[in-house]
Amino acid sequence: MYSTNPTHMPTGNAYRPSFKYPPLKGRFYLTRADRIGVERLLSLGLTEECRNPTLIEGFLRHKLRMARPAPEPTPANLVVAGRLVSFIANGGKARSGMLTLVSGDDAGSIPVTSFLGATMLGMQKLQKAPLLREDGWIDTLVVLDVCGA
Repeated sequence: MYSTNPTHMPTGNAYRPSFKYPPLKGRFYLTRADRIGVERLLSLGLTEECRNPTLIEGFLRHKLRMARPAPEPTPANLVVAGRLVSFIANGGKARSGMLTLVSGDDAGSIPVTSFLGATMLGMQKLQKAPLLREDGWIDTLVVLDVCGA
């Protein structure tokens, strides 16, 4: 069906949306502290020590734009800095680690400046999200549990 007026939409059942999932806006929630911490990381250039600083910086800026403010008090099932997170990536074994804003030497820490940490920041328990790997492939990340303050 051709239309002479581009603003005219077909009526009835002729129009079917092409997306299956809701838009990304609102799928992530950031606390005020996490938002300030990520903005500080970006403004101080602390992402330059990452393996792919340009991509991580762009991803974190995108997350700042897309994330909604977290409700107060912070829900116990929300992934925020300082909480222990159990997760599974691409159907592998379940793993866990503490999400941190700064890179640490601790083997159990997951810095926000990594693809894994940047992806899981703001997710909720049992939420799925695409996870970009260092080699360019995309896995599926599932947050299994969130523990901590």
